[in-house]
Amino acid sequence: MTAVVWNLDRSYSSPSGEIRWAALGPADAPPVVLVHGTPFSSYVWRGPARALAARHRVYVWDLPGYGASAKHPGQDLSLDAQARVLADLLDHWGLAEPAVVAHDFGGAIALRALLLHGARYSRLALVDPVAIAPWGSPTYRLLGEHSDVFRQLPADLHEALVHRYISSGSHQGLHPDTHTRLVEPWLTEAGKDSFYRQIEQNDQRFTDDIQGRYGELDLPVLVCWGAEDTWIPVARAHELVKLIPGAELRIVEGAGHLVQVDAPAELTVALREFLRTAG
Repeated sequence: MTAVVWNLDRSYSSPSGEIRWAALGPADAPPVVLVHGTPFSSYVWRGPARALAARHRVYVWDLPGYGASAKHPGQDLSLDAQARVLADLLDHWGLAEPAVVAHDFGGAIALRALLLHGARYSRLALVDPVAIAPWGSPTYRLLGEHSDVFRQLPADLHEALVHRYISSGSHQGLHPDTHTRLVEPWLTEAGKDSFYRQIEQNDQRFTDDIQGRYGELDLPVLVCWGAEDTWIPVARAHELVKLIPGAELRIVEGAGHLVQVDAPAELTVALREFLRTAG
């Protein structure tokens, strides 16, 4: 990877399709795995990933059905399937207990992998995660309940919908190049199908069945939240830290849901401090 190109140059064949991934930083440095959410890709992590790679081996990947990873009809894109893929990837990479940093849906994925699928982490940072009920905006629920109808949208209307949806994740406003890079994977026929598929396959049951177990977490946990998040209100951050023993909370002022894009420097500093205290 260069300062200009974000290229996931490696692949892994998972039960949910081919996963594209890459690793940054010294091979013998402490490992950190970054997990993105919806409707994004690992591209949202590019700034923090490069900064963290000065002291860590940073693993980035696109979830099945997202970004550069495989998209195909009938694909299981549910949060549980994604959690199983994460656990499998850790085995594939030979990582026994890496640090994990997870955003949005990535939070639910990382938590499910840990609590249900045998994954082990040295520590866990959750950035504006989907983790506690209730979640899912009226728009999100509408898309999921009527996905077959929305799949029939003409290409230009589908593109406009995706543009608006992704842009609303940022409080600062996305740079045009960033906006384009995040939207592009959803504009092919396969991407359009995956966009609605991942919404229709996910609902609150995937966090309902683990939320009662957050008190079992026995590792260092950092919760970071954008103060201006309009997707998941910052009040959820305060609720979440009460459920996790010893969890630390960082509120990032001036940032929306896409904290790593709105305030990459502030988030990176918080992550570096959290990771530096690893035993």
